[in-house]
Amino acid sequence: MLILASASQSRKKLLENCQIEFVQISSNFDESSIKEKNISNLALELSSQKAKCLAENIQNISLPGEFNYSSLEILGCDSIFEFKGKAFGKPLDKEEAFSRWKTMSGEFGFLHTGHTLLMCNFNLDSRILTVSKTIKKTVSSRVYFSKLEESEIKNYVDTLEPLYCAGGFALEGIGGKYIEMIEGCFSNVMGLSLPWLRNQLFKEGIPQ
Repeated sequence: MLILASASQSRKKLLENCQIEFVQISSNFDESSIKEKNISNLALELSSQKAKCLAENIQNISLPGEFNYSSLEILGCDSIFEFKGKAFGKPLDKEEAFSRWKTMSGEFGFLHTGHTLLMCNFNLDSRILTVSKTIKKTVSSRVYFSKLEESEIKNYVDTLEPLYCAGGFALEGIGGKYIEMIEGCFSNVMGLSLPWLRNQLFKEGIPQ
């Protein structure tokens, strides 16, 4: 059984659309506790800590009873947008979102998503979990933005969508019409590389 250690609705929707059976449980990990200058490495470390945090607290989590948890996979993900060497998380407010979009208009950046997959053995009765294998990778996609008028940027920011997204945009949302082109994994820009996940589960002999 796959557990998605994230509250992200985008990742949830990606897995649902692919008909991958999973349970979604937020890790509640404090991201501010991790300090790492390399943006790609930061995304990977955050994904790792989210997965580990959920694994360490599994005994306190109420799991749906209809699934078989003897074989358990915990997936942690974290996405960070890199623009000209700077990490762009979620904008703090509309002013910051507007300023970012003025800078990103007609330019490109990289969406880094760190993936950590913990392969676990789990006894539901005793709540004892052991990690048998850890698989980690950062998948990066280059995102090109359309050249936008200030009025378009303002209208987009006014929807408030940018305030809830890494980098200040959502490919699967309103912001999708402002993405000119993507080089690399498409779903990765939405927070989870489905081809990467499929390959790892396939290698481990886990049906999808």
